[in-house]
Amino acid sequence: MSLFRNATYIASAHRLQDLPLPGAPEIAFGGRSNAGKSSAINALANHARLAFVSKTPGRTQQINLFRLAQGGILADLPGYGYARVPESLRRHWEATLSDYLRTRKSLRGLALVMDARHPLTERDELMLEWFRPTGRPIHVLLTKSDKLSRSAATATLRRVRERLARRGGNYTAQLFSSLHRTGVAEAEEVFAGWLGLPAAVPGSAPERQRNGDKKAPSQRGKLGAKRLKCD
Repeated sequence: MSLFRNATYIASAHRLQDLPLPGAPEIAFGGRSNAGKSSAINALANHARLAFVSKTPGRTQQINLFRLAQGGILADLPGYGYARVPESLRRHWEATLSDYLRTRKSLRGLALVMDARHPLTERDELMLEWFRPTGRPIHVLLTKSDKLSRSAATATLRRVRERLARRGGNYTAQLFSSLHRTGVAEAEEVFAGWLGLPAAVPGSAPERQRNGDKKAPSQRGKLGAKRLKCD
């Protein structure tokens, strides 16, 4: 069974105090609104609507938690960078997500979802800086890679890895397509390591070898305490 298959909904929280107490290891999924975060989660879970998908940005308004069948928690975070959100709500999520990312003891790493056509935006850069004090890893999923040619996608991945490498922190990156399920096995292997599960999750490493995928090199990066606009 793949890592995210048969994930089940646990709870949603508008405030940190509404979250279940830290326990099982968590992986957080964050990203700019409309970058394909919900679609990526659904592709990993092989579930059409585990995470809500909408053409309207800014629909994820709470921290949504899902329990993984093999152990661990998936946290779907609100998107950021969408302008049509009341200022009061934006300020609330800036504070809430900052506290969650910095203080959640069970958090093992952050999956940062970026549109491969527009990677490392100003908001993405702020998210990277935001997470630095934890010393935990970030894995970048460059989604919608199917919308680029093979050469353009490869060049984008190279540029993103180079920029992350210059940060000197624990950063990795890969191409991902929810439509074609490209990169699902590679991502599962990374996240299994974060959760302390066997590196060769059934169906992942062998599939990577069959598909000829290359594992992203380990890189390390910096984060600070700047604020970031959230939906």
